[in-house]
Amino acid sequence: MASFLESSWQYLITNFSDFQLSCLGSFIVHESVFFLSGLPFVLLERLGYFSKYKIQAKTNTPEAQVKCILRLLLYHFCINLPVILLSYPVFIFMGMRSTLPLPSWKEVVSQIIFYFILEDFVFYWGHRILHTKWLYQHVHSVHHEYATPFGLTSEYAHPAEILFLGFATIIGPAITGPHLLTLWLWISVRLLETVEAHCGYHFPWSPSNFIPLYGGSDFHDYHHRLLYTKSGNYSSTFVHMDWIFGTDNGYRKLKALKTIEAEAESKKM
Repeated sequence: MASFLESSWQYLITNFSDFQLSCLGSFIVHESVFFLSGLPFVLLERLGYFSKYKIQAKTNTPEAQVKCILRLLLYHFCINLPVILLSYPVFIFMGMRSTLPLPSWKEVVSQIIFYFILEDFVFYWGHRILHTKWLYQHVHSVHHEYATPFGLTSEYAHPAEILFLGFATIIGPAITGPHLLTLWLWISVRLLETVEAHCGYHFPWSPSNFIPLYGGSDFHDYHHRLLYTKSGNYSSTFVHMDWIFGTDNGYRKLKALKTIEAEAESKKM
């Protein structure tokens, strides 16, 4: 496996420049992972499959789904791509490389864990600031146009928010200067996480059922259902920041109430 990966990477760095791989390669990785993981939830909602696992009964219209996709493509090419191109010198200055040898898996895993923890911390405070009255009304309300989220709505936002909260995703790699492969893996797992959090379904195999402190779709869906500035559940990935600062109290009370109701129903049966 390592030999195959190294030979594949050798092909890439032989046939493409560092700039091409770092900028265009990163953009292609982003678009591929994002749409391949997010589009299936559009189909699930349209076709009504797995409806028993859908968190909200309400569904989005085909017109609303198309609007989201078209806006995303516009922002990806007009905002995300230019930002990637402009940030390239910063990443190179901080030590990012694309050469062989490839980093060890221990290095990759440790860096990605660090990125998740740092991103979650920065995202929590940035997201919480966006829920102050003025910023919510003029910026963050765009993201909340979809009270019933589906996977692709994870990146549907005001341009200012894309830049503001996007900082949380790139700050880790920017300060550590990782190998390009590590950056691509980080982009991929972060996208899979945010698409899952916005997917609108809570399956028996959802990560939150197995990973401690992971928020997931049920945790974040609650945030989208409440269309006002103090909805809580501000974290991107984990739940500890909301628990520490008490911004998940409404969600916890709702979960406790549902547990009591479920227990009452089981006793009746």
